Amino acid sequence: QVQLVESGGGLVKPGDSLRLSCTASGRTRDILNMGWFRQAPGKERERVGIIVLSTLQTYYRNSMQRRFTISKDDSHDTLYLQMNSLEPEDTAVYYCAAASGSGAVYANEFNYWGQGTQVIVSS
Repeated sequence: QVQLVESGGGLVKPGDSLRLSCTASGRTRDILNMGWFRQAPGKERERVGIIVLSTLQTYYRNSMQRRFTISKDDSHDTLYLQMNSLEPEDTAVYYCAAASGSGAVYANEFNYWGQGTQVIVSS
């Protein structure tokens, strides 16, 4: 089993930056891909981006590539999501996810999820 705990959410103003963290514990050696997803009120969960741990290659949703960056700190088994130039449309619960299967891209391919951290962008 793998446990994921997100942190770093909060209330920010448009244009601000925020960094989310996700700390993994348990059988972390089983993890092949990790990702960030988000779900806004009344909307479906959408992928923000994923990282392939063997290569550290990252893939982003097109609309987020310019402002969001995913990185991994192996020494602390921590995944980060750096978000810049935040917009009200970025308001959502952000989830960290991990997959033990190779090639995981879509939400239903990730078998471990954190509890989510709320991000609110409002003036």
